[in-house]
Amino acid sequence: MKMKNSKRLNVLVYSGAQTYPDWRENILTAPPGNGTTVDSVRQCLYTLRRILSPNYAVIPVTGEMVIGEPWTASCALFVMPGGADLPYCRTLNGEGNRRIKQFVQRGGSYLGLCAGGYYGSERCEFEVGNKKLEVVGDRELAFFPGIARGCAFAGFVYHSEEGARAAELQVSRSALPVGTVPDTFKCYYNGGGVFVDAPKYADQGVDVLASYTEKLHVDPGEGQAAVVYCPVGEGAAILTGPHPEFSAANLDRDEASAPNYSSVVDLLARDDKFRTDFLKACLAKLGLEINQDTATVPSLSQIHLSALEPGAALQVLSSLDDVVTTEDGEDYIKDDNDTFILEKPSSMKMTKIAEALPESSGTPSTATEAAATDVEDRIVDYNAVVKRLVVNDELPDTKTTPYFNHHAFYSNLREYRLQSKEDSRVFGSHMLYGEVVTSTNTILEKNSRLLRRLPNGTTATATVQVAGRGRGSNVWVSPPGQLMFSVCVHHPIDKLMSAPVVFIQYLVAIAIVQGVKTYDKGYDTLPIKLKWPNDIYALDPSDPTCKTYTKIGGILVNAHYSSSEYIAVVGAGLNALNPAPTTSLNALLQTFKTTSNPEPPSLEKLLARILTTFEELYARFLRTGFDKEFEDMYYSNWLHMDQIVTLEAEGGVRAKIKGITRDYGLLIAEELGWEDRPTGKVWQLQSDSNSFDFFKGLLKRKM
Repeated sequence: MKMKNSKRLNVLVYSGAQTYPDWRENILTAPPGNGTTVDSVRQCLYTLRRILSPNYAVIPVTGEMVIGEPWTASCALFVMPGGADLPYCRTLNGEGNRRIKQFVQRGGSYLGLCAGGYYGSERCEFEVGNKKLEVVGDRELAFFPGIARGCAFAGFVYHSEEGARAAELQVSRSALPVGTVPDTFKCYYNGGGVFVDAPKYADQGVDVLASYTEKLHVDPGEGQAAVVYCPVGEGAAILTGPHPEFSAANLDRDEASAPNYSSVVDLLARDDKFRTDFLKACLAKLGLEINQDTATVPSLSQIHLSALEPGAALQVLSSLDDVVTTEDGEDYIKDDNDTFILEKPSSMKMTKIAEALPESSGTPSTATEAAATDVEDRIVDYNAVVKRLVVNDELPDTKTTPYFNHHAFYSNLREYRLQSKEDSRVFGSHMLYGEVVTSTNTILEKNSRLLRRLPNGTTATATVQVAGRGRGSNVWVSPPGQLMFSVCVHHPIDKLMSAPVVFIQYLVAIAIVQGVKTYDKGYDTLPIKLKWPNDIYALDPSDPTCKTYTKIGGILVNAHYSSSEYIAVVGAGLNALNPAPTTSLNALLQTFKTTSNPEPPSLEKLLARILTTFEELYARFLRTGFDKEFEDMYYSNWLHMDQIVTLEAEGGVRAKIKGITRDYGLLIAEELGWEDRPTGKVWQLQSDSNSFDFFKGLLKRKM
């Protein structure tokens, strides 16, 4: 079977010395010597996610991860945001910079913003002669083969907006042939540099993408280059002095450190579309796939609790009584991560309806008014938003949840249960659905009070996730059309030895493949496979003759354990209808169809099929453990049997994959010696600490 590398899906934003626990919880901090600023990283994440979703996952990474983790194969763009470049040097000089530079030389892209622009140049000259601020020295990346000199404008003060301004940029439209770009626009500036004599490096491929129009505080040499493009081996870098990633909507007009700052924000707001168009063109020049219809930040929707049997949802509400607090006549659950306000469908008072209506139907007359009134289109702390939990004594109708048909889901659930060989009938009987949620896994796994009181098999699903979670650093993009769900599984304590919970990830992987293949006529031949330990892959339908496999789904299992119970939250995402970021079941169906007019998958029916399959497998697992029959099921859809790999963590030893152990689900790798003959040594590898890049035949430490 011929393999080649799949599309690079990650855009990594450097977050400096952020601690690993904070990174795992997606908390942006700014410890001493961090280099990056919280605002710069947040603005990067906000803007790039709007422009690049759903084609890429935009995630922060730490210096430790840049140096020690295998990030380059899946990364499309490495972003160095604003802050201070000396701390970048302290963390990344040597191995970190070697890896970044090699990544770009081998076809990757680098975007350096303000401090990241200084850092990506051959030499940094910052406030020369100013004893308090001066930074001068050569830099290892040297993507721009000259000097980045600043500050371009006077007045810079660290951690302040005192020197901030709306700098006017003249765009070189001939250097940005893709997309529509303005002639000039105002861009946020605070301490950035100018790329000295940039036009003189044209013979080395350097393009000036934008120039400052105003008189500068430092000598710019020839030209006044504010943004430059630099080819680097097979890749490229774009370096900026100003901040084209900063949105006016996320700036505080009342910033106390700068008395005239509100006028700066007003100027930036008027040109915000031009700024976005320019940044899109820059990213397209780096080869990224742009979302031309820039996604606005969605508001979180209500979360609807419903149940298969009448009255069952109200019984769940009763079980929550001991964790409900009442304030001003409203009922709340204040949990570990989220606060929920409890509502019933008929309980929306007229005052609330009035509050929900727009104040005016008129269109704002200026961009400033638009920025001021469109409060949703900005950085949102979703953890701080109170979630509205609606308890439905009857199933929500399609007007209430237009993107998820509860009646269709429960009808299919009943039908598939009639086909089951097992007596268990709980998975999917209770449903939490939201049109827009943070993450189905977060709602369950991060809120222990709610989780411990939900019935076994309660399933959370959504149409859109705005903060989806993946295994390790993996972030699975979750646009509309993807089937995303999380299941609450109460695993019996007395089964921990005979039915180890580590196998639950394998069971749900089998369930997804079997569920798809038994969904309907024409689905049984779809080329869907399992990648160890918990990813779903499929033949790329864009070029089926090349036998290229690409990821279409992922699985994440988290657990809560106490002396009395073990609750696993099983999360999964599967590209059903959405063609981006890789491919979908629907695309597979059209390419590999065996019937003339195959029906696209219904998310409600597909979810019901997967849940009933998962429950049937799980019920058997509790009786038999992961026995030979389960082993055969897993291997029948596996990509790896007898594949020869390199064990990166074991010094580059070559080994042949022979399966997984039945006791703890460890990957079995048989060491190979001369002429690939077995040496007799066998490695057993844990999924939590190893990642399988089967395109390269590489087992590596998990990022």
